[in-house]
Amino acid sequence: MKVKFEHQRSVRTSGSHGFTLLEMVIVLGIIGLILGAAIGLSGNFMGLGREVKTEGVLQTISSSLKAYQIRAKHFPSESQGLQALVERPTTAPTPRRWERGFETLPKDGWEQDFVYKYPGSKDPSQPEVISKGKDGELGTDDDISSQDAK
Repeated sequence: MKVKFEHQRSVRTSGSHGFTLLEMVIVLGIIGLILGAAIGLSGNFMGLGREVKTEGVLQTISSSLKAYQIRAKHFPSESQGLQALVERPTTAPTPRRWERGFETLPKDGWEQDFVYKYPGSKDPSQPEVISKGKDGELGTDDDISSQDAK
């Protein structure tokens, strides 16, 4: 008994060797749209992250000011400002006991210096620390204050 094996060649069409240029352009276009949307949306998250960072730094500064007040028996004057947390003040009122609160003054989420007011505008018995916000101008709607309602 003889068995005859025949080798059959698979038939391939010309389109089954890979992707066409049109298919590649469509896929790359879809990927571009998805990346563009992701980058556009991340801008909103960055703004929120900067606000959250600023609020955290405001709490840290407020805690350092309270520690200063406990040691010195008073808050720094407005002229001494937040620098009193970095260097011992030499102008009146000088602190009775002093301890460094920061090596350097922290910046807000937009890398700007904070503004120090004593007495505060909402609670005159406490100091107020203010971030000028995104626009960098004091007195606008985007300012963030340590005396804002939490």
